[in-house]
Amino acid sequence: MYSVFAMKKLKYYYNTQTLRYEKLVTPVRIRLLRFFGFLSAMVVSSILVIYMYDRFFPKPKNLEADRKYELLQENYRLIRGRVKTLEQQLAKLEQRDNEVYRSIFEANPLPDSARVKMIEKKEEIDKIKVMEDDELGKSIAEQLNNMSARVAFQFTSYDEISKLIQNQEAKLASIPAIQPVSNKQLNRIASGFGMRIDPVYGTPKMHRGLDFTAPQGTPIYATGDGTIRIAGRMEGGFGNYVKINHGYGYETLYAHMVRIKVRPGQRVKRGEVIGWVGSTGKSTGPHCHYEVHINGQEVNPVYFFYNDLNAEEYDQILKIAATGSAKSFD
Repeated sequence: MYSVFAMKKLKYYYNTQTLRYEKLVTPVRIRLLRFFGFLSAMVVSSILVIYMYDRFFPKPKNLEADRKYELLQENYRLIRGRVKTLEQQLAKLEQRDNEVYRSIFEANPLPDSARVKMIEKKEEIDKIKVMEDDELGKSIAEQLNNMSARVAFQFTSYDEISKLIQNQEAKLASIPAIQPVSNKQLNRIASGFGMRIDPVYGTPKMHRGLDFTAPQGTPIYATGDGTIRIAGRMEGGFGNYVKINHGYGYETLYAHMVRIKVRPGQRVKRGEVIGWVGSTGKSTGPHCHYEVHINGQEVNPVYFFYNDLNAEEYDQILKIAATGSAKSFD
């Protein structure tokens, strides 16, 4: 039997003091320092190797993550561009809403603070924030949320404008826009609006309407849609007369009728017969005294005859009303 023992390699050095070769013994402290130095070098080398490997030899998972991030960045840029375009288009709609649509219907413009008010419900906001909670997601969510609120408010504004259109149609139908008696020949206006000579007292007096001469029994028409406010008799004044409330601040008055057809509270349409020409009350002959009031103030009725006259006829009737008889019929 032979035994082989691995002999540790020994080192010797020549001691000049003793003039002999002596065994070299390394102190424990030095050996520990060498060990930890070697270990540190190994760790640093490993980190460098791993970094270099990841830097120049990325893993497929990292490559996929980088590709998705670049795609996200590109999509974000496209979304930002689209959002900016939509914001510009929305701003034009808001401007048109204020400066065109609402001005047509005499409505107050909407303040910007009201438009950008967050009126969307919380669940609708949550739907926008489905992306990751990072800066890109937050930025997109805030922009879309702002636009969503502005669009919703704009729809509300258009609903209001739609109601204004309906009201405007009713308003246009209510404005007194025709003559109270048939006047195709434009020869029935006998006395105009303004200072005239009273036919009874012979003194100057403000004539607050127009006098239309016509044979007794000639139909008198409502000049706009409205509700009969007064239908009765005034002794010594208008005689049998009718007053119509058209709404929107407009009222009309028709006096000296021989007979009244309507009653108070009744709704009438433009062109509907409300009575017949007569000479009741303070009158010197059969005629219809006609007045137009706006917010309680008498105005010249001649400016409201545009609905049943063309431009040439309207110009002619303006001249007739201005140069009519200096004496009124009532």
